[in-house]
Amino acid sequence: MRVYLPCTLPGLARVVAAGELGPAPLTGYAVTPALVEWYASGDTEELEYVAMTEAARASLRMLADAHAAEGGEGAATPARRVVVVAEVPDAAVSVGADVDERARVRLTEPVSLTRLASVHVDDPAAAPDIEAAVAALPAADLGDDDARFTLDGAEAHELMWFATQEIPDLLV
Repeated sequence: MRVYLPCTLPGLARVVAAGELGPAPLTGYAVTPALVEWYASGDTEELEYVAMTEAARASLRMLADAHAAEGGEGAATPARRVVVVAEVPDAAVSVGADVDERARVRLTEPVSLTRLASVHVDDPAAAPDIEAAVAALPAADLGDDDARFTLDGAEAHELMWFATQEIPDLLV
């Protein structure tokens, strides 16, 4: 099963150093039966895009958590969403029944670097919008329409595709 895993650039560096994404359990996003039923008119490519978008949203939350842990000032974590795409055995994936998170899955084992298919990362030019979205996330969670608009601005940026061989270049 193709799974989209949220990450950050420092997290990706840790994955490379460890040789795997883990420890399990891991939260990811995939084309699940619930997603297919909900988005019945979508083809496989569209459904995979939905799953990747959900992973990018989760990456934004990871960035917000890192920013908060770093004290909120001069954050060391680059403001770029990262989604790691992996091909994992179906037996390692548990699909939930959460209606609000139709694409969410749980991986029961770490993901080896050899299972990675690609990585998707924000262009550095998106950083100001990503930083604004990180700052707006708490207000958006409380229903603030202006903050949600700021999140939409971040989501308007398409993630760039990188082959697994290019991962070291992303970490420079």
